[in-house]
Order: sequence, then structure tokens, then C-alpha cells
Amino acid sequence: MRDCKLLSFSIFLVLFLVNGVNGEDPYRFFTWKVTYGDIYPLGVKQQGILINGQFPGPQIDAVTNDNLVISVFNYLREPFLISWDGIQQRRNSWQDGVFGTTCPIPPGRNFTYNIQVKDQIGSFFYFPSLQFHKAAGGFGGIRIWSRPKIPVPFPTPAGDFTVLAGDWFKTNHYILRRGFLDRGRALPNPDGLLINGRGWNGYTFTVDQGKTYRFRISNVGLTTSINFRIQGHKLKLVEVEGSHTLQNTYDSLDIHLGQSLSVLVTANQPVQDYYVVVSSRFTRQVLTTTAVLHYSNSRNGVSGPIPWGPTTQIAWSVSQARSIRWNLTASGPRPNPQGSYHYGLIKPARTIMLGNSAPWINGKQRYAVNSVSYVQPDTPLKLADYFNIQGVFSVGSIATNPTGGSGYLQTSVMHADFREYVEIVFQNWEDTVQSWHIDGYSFFVMGMEGGQWTPASRARYNLRDTVARSTTQVYPRAWTAIYIALDNVGMWNVRSQNWARQYLGQQFYLRVYSPAHSWRDEYPIPRNALLCGRARGRHTRPL
Repeated sequence: MRDCKLLSFSIFLVLFLVNGVNGEDPYRFFTWKVTYGDIYPLGVKQQGILINGQFPGPQIDAVTNDNLVISVFNYLREPFLISWDGIQQRRNSWQDGVFGTTCPIPPGRNFTYNIQVKDQIGSFFYFPSLQFHKAAGGFGGIRIWSRPKIPVPFPTPAGDFTVLAGDWFKTNHYILRRGFLDRGRALPNPDGLLINGRGWNGYTFTVDQGKTYRFRISNVGLTTSINFRIQGHKLKLVEVEGSHTLQNTYDSLDIHLGQSLSVLVTANQPVQDYYVVVSSRFTRQVLTTTAVLHYSNSRNGVSGPIPWGPTTQIAWSVSQARSIRWNLTASGPRPNPQGSYHYGLIKPARTIMLGNSAPWINGKQRYAVNSVSYVQPDTPLKLADYFNIQGVFSVGSIATNPTGGSGYLQTSVMHADFREYVEIVFQNWEDTVQSWHIDGYSFFVMGMEGGQWTPASRARYNLRDTVARSTTQVYPRAWTAIYIALDNVGMWNVRSQNWARQYLGQQFYLRVYSPAHSWRDEYPIPRNALLCGRARGRHTRPL
């Protein structure tokens, strides 16, 4: 009997370690069919990527710690992957949906993602990560709601709107990829901007006078920073990529590539319709598009001039970025205040500096990090690491500081130790705004200034209430510094959110390594993992 009790306890312990809180948290199931279809976002017929016949794709709604089971059927003529911008995939980079971690879904096949939105709240989005598919659609919004007992630092809004905005090309994604990028040619200028897949006045948000609404805005574009504003209405910022912010009020907000944020808007103006405006930032030709804020009892359409927005002003944008602060007393995904984590009192173990560049290599335009322009291998890095397949990549194949040398091609992987606390400096010597993202994490944006970063720059860091997020901008000929706690084992993509630069090499992978090889640190390979390249024919162990 004693042996039976020990065996029962051992089985319970194994199930607990494997499932963790998964056995207690709700499951939400999604079935997505990915197809081509005709779309007319700028009035011209194009071949778009649809999910369940929708462009943009279906909204994902989840509550903190929910388990999302998303079965994706690929009916395209080429391999396909979806990645989840800002979703941290705790202990589970297998589900990240980029080629460094996940084999593509072959045409006519399906793959089921198993994702837990562990300890997260906020506004995010998903997108196709392969072969420049993002230029054809396939993206959608993700809303992660707080658990019922966790206080939210503002009253429940009367409604909650998702705004997926960004630049758009009339040219087919295949031509953009094969006719431009693969030939080492720069992309043409975007043809316009979209709001929720529509062009000028093509989308309507309906509100009741006197009520307050939440707008979750994501820049899902390919190459362009944007500015968001609503005619005659103030924007109260409340959340940035999962962090509750001080509730400052703005006339308009810059949103850089890959960034997401939430604002509260009160319908407190005379009854009529108003412009919702998105315009391009830091571009020679300013692109503008509009949607409509419709008061439910309005009989008057939009009128008057479109409200002014900033165009090329960098100082304006920097000042606004610095004003975005953490709400120290608000709860995040857990009941304890966000400010209970004193990030500024922790001394980083080391400093990594990442310099972007635009070298020409073998007669073609490429983009690089610390002189290395990333080349996609034939086998996902995570699989090569797990199966110990030699010759796919080498840890340390990218320097931790700019080399100043000529650009070269390499499958670049940087080593990091589990639970390291690291300072990363993004140094931008180019004349364009950069947007950097790190999968698997949120980080603290310590400071940003013009010129060359030096150790003396730390004197100007915000050590108390800077915001935590997963994507940050770096202004032209300037630097941005972050602190990051590397508490998530896995193979994580560090990339430019400018999708042309990412495609042509401005990315690498950060291998956050734990020698313990424990399921408490990282989940084992999923039983349903697709195996491709040199991993084809090998076996996964079941969960």
C-alpha cells in the first residue's frame, strides 16, 4: 500500500510539473483556415491572405493565464507560420512561430499551437512571419483581459475597439519579395495606410455620447511609423504592451512599427461624426488615412479639416516617448502593484550593444546587426539545438558589441545565461528610425538620446518608473538602452520590426540557456512538433 501511495504521488508530481497551472486555467479553442482571397483595401483588387475568410483575421480574446489551442490549416500554395507579437511564450519558445523555433506548416497541412498567456495582460497582435506574407494580411488583434479579482486602474469602458493600422502596398507580396528584396533592391514607397484593412473613411467606430471607450492600437505595418489621433477628442493613455501607464492625456500619439498601446476616449463632443486619423511619420511624402468616429444618434457626417499631426519632428516624438511612464500603484496581471518590482535597483551583469547597419554584400542590399546579416538556415535553430544537429549554427556567431567591420552573412546566435540581468544598448548610426523587438520578453526602456551611448549616459536613465514593453524605437543617430531580466529559457528572436530590414538580415537569435534541462525551466519539445530540414525523421518525446 505504501508503495502504491508513493507511486500515486509520483504520478501526481509528474503531472503537476508537466501541466503546472495549465490544469487549472481555462482553455480556449480556435480553428483557423488560411486561404488566399480577393481584397480591395486601397480600391484595387489584390490577392490577400485571409483567416476564416476575414481580413484582418479574427480577434483573439483571452484572460490572463488562459490556454489557447489554435489549430491552423494552411490552404496556401506555400509554407506558412504565424507568430504572436508580444506574447511571451513562457518556457515555451517552441510555439513562437518564427522559423528559428518552428517548422513552417506545409501547404495542405495543419499545425496546432498550444499557447498559455501566462502572467500577461494588454494589447498585442499576431501576424504571418514567413516569406513576406505580412504584406498580404494574415494579421489580427489579441486582447488579454485581467482576471476578475485583479483591479484595473480605470472604470470598465462602455466598449473596446481594436485598431490595426499601418502602411500598405498595392504590389503583390510575392513581387515585393522576389522582385525587390531577393534582388537586393529597396522597396518602393508604400501606397497608403490602412485602418482595420480599410482605406479612406472605410471603417466606422460607433459610440454613445457621454460614454468612454477603449481603443487598442497596433502598428501592423511593414516600414512606417504612424501617428494616431481623433478629431476633437483627447486620448488618455492607459496601457502599453501589457504595462499599465500613468494616465497622461495627449492630442495624438506616435506608434512605431510593431508597437501596441491602449487609450481611453470619451465621447464628450457635440453629436456628429469625427475623423479618426492615422498619418505617416518621418517620411518625405506624408501618407494619411481616416476612419469615422460615429456618434450613435448623429445625422451629420464628418466635416472640417483633418486635424493636424506631426510629420518629421523628431524632438516632439522623443519628448512624448519620455512622458510614457509606468503606473507604479496599478496592478498588472497579478494583484501586487507594478512598482513592487524595483528594476532600477538591480545591477546588470553585463552590457550588450547592438548596432544596426545597411551594408551591401555580394552586390545586394542587406541589413545587419553588429556587422552580421542573418541568413536563415535549413533547420529551425531550436530543433537543431534540441537534437544536437551539428553545422546549423554556432553559439557566439555574433559579437556582443559593434565590430565596425564590413557586413557579412551568417546564421547568428548569441549566448545568454538563464536569470541574467542584462543591459542592452541599441545604437543607431543611420538616418532612419529603428524599431526593435525581443520575443519572449518585456523589458524596461531606461533612456533614449541622440549621439553615441557611453557609460556616462547611465546618469540620465529612468531608474524608477519607465515603462516595460517588448518593442522600442531608436531615433536617427541616437541610442535607446533597456534593462531585461532573462528569466525565460529558449531560443528568442531579436529583430527589426521594419519587415524589409528583418527579411534582409537585421535580426538574430538569443539563446537563453539553463544547464539544468528541467521542465521547471523549459517545456520539452511538443508531441505534435513539425520536423523539417535536418530534423526530419527524428522523434519527439510526448508531453
